[in-house]
Amino acid sequence: MYQRSVEFASFNEEAKKWNVKAKNVSSGEIEEYSARFLVVASGETSNPFIPELEGLNTFSGEFLHSTKFKYGKTYRDKNVLVVGSGNSGMEIALYLANHGARTSIAIRSPTHILSREMVYLGLTLMKYFSTGIVDKVMVMLSKLVYGDLSKHGIIRPAEGPFFMKVAYGKYPVFDVGTVKKIKSGEIQVLPALESIRGEEVVFENGKSHPFDAIFWAGPHH
Repeated sequence: MYQRSVEFASFNEEAKKWNVKAKNVSSGEIEEYSARFLVVASGETSNPFIPELEGLNTFSGEFLHSTKFKYGKTYRDKNVLVVGSGNSGMEIALYLANHGARTSIAIRSPTHILSREMVYLGLTLMKYFSTGIVDKVMVMLSKLVYGDLSKHGIIRPAEGPFFMKVAYGKYPVFDVGTVKKIKSGEIQVLPALESIRGEEVVFENGKSHPFDAIFWAGPHH
């Protein structure tokens, strides 16, 4: 939509279509559109963001955004923390562990973990069934394949993966082997960060651990 600003978008479950309200930037009028698919091409992950964190400026190691990650082998035998359980965070943690880093990942929020095959199946089912039904199938398959991950520090959200994508724009994590490393203990799951003191990172459970490097793989602006 040229010279249009999207003001509101919602998905109609019954019609299986997106309803979009857009403003004509020339006339100021509100226009309504309907489509089967809605593609967000505004760069939702284009601007790296590092939050304000108490003591961050005192960290004696290397602190980088995940967009700066290049080579896992650089961190062999080093204590490395990845902050964020999205797809980039999970993949970076896997690369680091595969290259001999002593890897930890801080997971703050409940997270859906699915295989790519599950997601493809879900997308196919969405053509014929409601989001609620598809989500039940996805959660069942996730439990069968991965088991109970809560004992490893990963909590499954109360809401389904496809509902969360539609409602909040939150993607499920596509597992590429990270879960296996977590279960084996090669990747340690830690809670949210609270503060930093020199090389020590303090977590919300009150425990602290030293790290040589931290990769922030949290949300983008």
